[in-house]
Amino acid sequence: MFDLICRQPELLQMMSRFGIPLGVEDKTVAQVCDAYGVDTLTFVAVANYISFGAEAARHFYDKVSVHSLIDYLRRAHEYFLEFQLPAIRRKLLEAIVCSNVSDVNPVVGLIVKFYDDYTEEVRRHMENENKEVFTYVADLLAGRRRSDYEIDRFARSHESINVKLQELKNIIIKYYKPDAASDLLNSMMYDIFECEKDLQRHCGVENHLFVPAVRLLEAEVADKDEAPDASGADADNCSQLTEREKDVVALAVRGFRNKEIADRLCISVHTVLTHRKNIGAKLDIHSLSGLTIYAIVNRIVTLDDLEAPV
Repeated sequence: MFDLICRQPELLQMMSRFGIPLGVEDKTVAQVCDAYGVDTLTFVAVANYISFGAEAARHFYDKVSVHSLIDYLRRAHEYFLEFQLPAIRRKLLEAIVCSNVSDVNPVVGLIVKFYDDYTEEVRRHMENENKEVFTYVADLLAGRRRSDYEIDRFARSHESINVKLQELKNIIIKYYKPDAASDLLNSMMYDIFECEKDLQRHCGVENHLFVPAVRLLEAEVADKDEAPDASGADADNCSQLTEREKDVVALAVRGFRNKEIADRLCISVHTVLTHRKNIGAKLDIHSLSGLTIYAIVNRIVTLDDLEAPV
């Protein structure tokens, strides 16, 4: 971990957002993560995204811990709202007051208001994520899929929150003329540039790791909801197949393999296997030829269906 931080000091902020303090001694990344209850693969995924961008994230989004990602994002929100943005505001006030001692420049008040409006917009955005998005994902982690929300709604509305910050930066650089020395103002502007990059990385973690990982979680929960309980094989309706089981039968007797059935029905291969197990238990038919006869007799398929090219 020591070597990693020395090579890539931008990861220091990432460490704090995972709840990992300094004082890592000579421990490996895995040892440090284990010591603070952080999922190592999630830590490595975020580090690779920050270092190498979206292409690196493609190799990790199906391996991360969504729970660890939520903890990371919550701490990032707290950092922006409670530390970084207030610190920049204090520096901004000090810089523009020092450079306009006579307070004759009417732009000063407008700049402060512009910054405050931007900060409030970021606050609403992040508090909405904390309240709505993370609560939705917590339900998914508990195996509950809500019908009134999906992560793609967040992805569609998740526009960059940097637009106003970029505009403020441009206004000050192009049009604001301080009356006194500008060292403090330049220092504050540097902080804004760094904040801008930090927010871009934050949004990137959400777009390229969090959203794809939650999409996979949604699919897993949907598969579990859809897959029937194998214990129902001895129920009164043991000979009754569900509509989805009939779909599986129709495709199986026509020669489709499990992966092809899964692709056609937009479910996982695991769910197909569960359906086939339950079909066999309900019907007490375990051969494809016997299943074909059952499907024809019960009009799930016709002879023409079987003769049609797959």
